[in-house]
Amino acid sequence: MENPRLAGRYAKSLIDLSVERNQLEEVYNDMIYLDGVCKSSKEFVNFLKSPVVPSDKKNSIITSITQGKVSDLTAAFNKLLVTKAREESLPEIVIAFINQYNHIKGIHKVKLTTAIGVSDDVKNAIIKKIKTETSIQNIELETKINEKLIGGFVLEFNNNLVDASIVRDLRDVKAQFNKNIFVQQIR
Repeated sequence: MENPRLAGRYAKSLIDLSVERNQLEEVYNDMIYLDGVCKSSKEFVNFLKSPVVPSDKKNSIITSITQGKVSDLTAAFNKLLVTKAREESLPEIVIAFINQYNHIKGIHKVKLTTAIGVSDDVKNAIIKKIKTETSIQNIELETKINEKLIGGFVLEFNNNLVDASIVRDLRDVKAQFNKNIFVQQIR
């Protein structure tokens, strides 16, 4: 069950504690690792949400997955989540933590979707263009491939969408034909 308010509160608490202990970067890296685990394994996420698995079993499995890969603070936080029966919210808490960290550090996520993979030169050119056109200076570029675009790109950042894809152009042409705006000019 998604609960963004709960996830935000737990993430804020973890950020505050990690700042207090001068471990913010270390815990951020732990959250990146946990995000990767959650995204790569639906079984792990389903396991966290399962009411059938007892909490001590969940705790031991989470510990075995993260042992030696996360800091003591993150391990204690994971144990707290299981104790409070909030382990099902771990994926949301991880995302909320990363978003809050990015906000604190002034990092803006930019999502680039293309029909084929792009080179590092193109990525750097896009980052440079965004920096010159906006006030955004710290950019984290996320790339995605979607063959349905046919060509061009879709760029998303700060609730802005730049759609320069071929499929959008084709939809626009189709809409013009459906409206039949030129028939009246012929008569």
